[in-house]
Amino acid sequence: MTASKTAGLPGGIRVRRVLASVPLLVGAFLLHGLAGAPQAAALPPTQSAAGTEGLDPLLAVAYSMAEEEAHSVGVPLSITSGYRTWDEQLWLWNDGIATYGSPDAARRWVLPPEESTHVSGHAVDVGPAAGAAWLEANGNRWGLCRMFVNEWWHFELATVPGGQCPPMRPDAATR
Repeated sequence: MTASKTAGLPGGIRVRRVLASVPLLVGAFLLHGLAGAPQAAALPPTQSAAGTEGLDPLLAVAYSMAEEEAHSVGVPLSITSGYRTWDEQLWLWNDGIATYGSPDAARRWVLPPEESTHVSGHAVDVGPAAGAAWLEANGNRWGLCRMFVNEWWHFELATVPGGQCPPMRPDAATR
């Protein structure tokens, strides 16, 4: 099978679209680097959004390509929460403490702003559940991986395009 054919891969993934996305993402990873801590977006916005605004550029491109492919095969997928401001994350953190009774219990579900990958633009929460399941099964093609066992909706760039996702951690409190 060659890159010029439009034959499908298992799950309806189109060969041309997948192969066309690899050089763009690989080039972006080489320019920005993937090793170590993720690189922050140069100019974070002053307000949050449920789209790709405010996300690290690599995450925004990878997610956009994955979302386009999901939609092309009839799978609903959208960002329910992406970039969050420090104040929004602080509100969620305080609400988590009130809801779960302690900082230790809250950390399973929400992190303080200084530790949140949403505040740095390096995480997306997606929905609906069918879309998240599709992204978990296919996201590594764009470097996207589900990170926590207890959060079916939380994805980050955690591998190179086509690479293997790291094992999921039980929850956000587990480092």
